[in-house]
Amino acid sequence: MLTARLDRAKTAVLVVEDCPEVQRYLRTLLELDSYQTEVASNGEEALQWLREGYNPAVVLLDMQMPGMDGLQTLERLRELRPELKVIMCSGVDDPEKIGQAVALGAHAYLIKPVQHLYLSAAVERCLAGDATTENRAQARTRVVTLPVRDPIRPN
Repeated sequence: MLTARLDRAKTAVLVVEDCPEVQRYLRTLLELDSYQTEVASNGEEALQWLREGYNPAVVLLDMQMPGMDGLQTLERLRELRPELKVIMCSGVDDPEKIGQAVALGAHAYLIKPVQHLYLSAAVERCLAGDATTENRAQARTRVVTLPVRDPIRPN
């Protein structure tokens, strides 16, 4: 278990989210899991991080942002770095948008508000699927849509 924590401390995650409160919340959850976390407030800022050499293992990408939305950002991220693992995150559970995200290469799709357990599982699944080309192809077709409410602790 200690080895897994040490490896996580070296694993970078980029959170792309326009709402400062949600940014802080997601960053806190990821840092609780010992991930190295940076934030971008919009799609253009996320692309700039990559152009400047930032190399995250996973990007957590908001679907609805002003300017370039999550799908447009996903498309541009994939052009820059086709191997990049992206988890979409949205308050809207729209099957059409989920399908578009999958077609563009999203590895998972989380519904806001994101529960810590679900976020951890999605990031771990992305990282675990890194072993082979076959695993990467399977990961792209296996999107996780998680419920808004935590079934263990009902509201």
